[in-house]
Amino acid sequence: MKENNLKSLNGITFLIVSLLASALSAYGFFIGAQAHDPVIAFGSLMSLIVFTFLLVGLYMVEPNQAAVLSLFGKYVGTVKEQGLRWNNPFYSKKKISLRTRNFESGKLKVNDLEGSPIEIAAVVVWSVVDSAEAVFNVDDYESFVHIQSEAALRAMATSYPYDQHEEGKISLRSHAGEIAKHLTEEIQERLAEAGVRVIEARISHLAYAPEIAQAMLQRQQASAIIAARTRIVEGAVSMVEMALSELSKRNVVDLDPERRAAMVSNLLVVLCGERGTQPIVNTGSIY
Repeated sequence: MKENNLKSLNGITFLIVSLLASALSAYGFFIGAQAHDPVIAFGSLMSLIVFTFLLVGLYMVEPNQAAVLSLFGKYVGTVKEQGLRWNNPFYSKKKISLRTRNFESGKLKVNDLEGSPIEIAAVVVWSVVDSAEAVFNVDDYESFVHIQSEAALRAMATSYPYDQHEEGKISLRSHAGEIAKHLTEEIQERLAEAGVRVIEARISHLAYAPEIAQAMLQRQQASAIIAARTRIVEGAVSMVEMALSELSKRNVVDLDPERRAAMVSNLLVVLCGERGTQPIVNTGSIY
């Protein structure tokens, strides 16, 4: 089922012509009744009934709205011209909005790629682009959009971990752009047959489930501490290496391996310690 644009008449022009014709028919019926002429009276009465019935074909189309017309259950076409329009009075008309709409899904509890329970919700921006598919391919296209969007969100959430534990790996929390693109494509694939275009889909809520939130917070803190300590040790080793290299280069002091190891140990303690160290001045011989 594909949308077919249907032409319609200007409703205002048709309304004016029909009202004038109805007025003339009513006048003719009055004249025929006065003259006792059944032919004129009957003809005028039938004309009045016909023009009055034709007014049933008038309908209003607002901006960014479409009227889906069908004749005895058969799809005829879609009218998108705004204003007062007229078509065959026997056409049944179903109006459908083409405006951009959005909704926020409820908070869903799902398991991520690593099996951790999380809460996730998304905002979906969408619009109808094929009125015929929206009306005839699905029973209720608005409900269809909501249900399929939540199903796509569940499927997407199980494809990625909540947090990024490896460099370059996509996660729900760290790669918002990539996740939004995947979610948009996932929803669009499910809604294609409903004549709906997904403009944007983006995560609006993301958190660990309450039962594991505290444990995951401790895990994140531990990961942050390990990362910070790794950076500190790397910097300290570089500084010690530079200090020993400069001492040797400038011939400031000649250290044997034992004293060199002691110096390295002391420098690492100073550079890596969480608290400030207390200096001790050696007034005796270094050996």
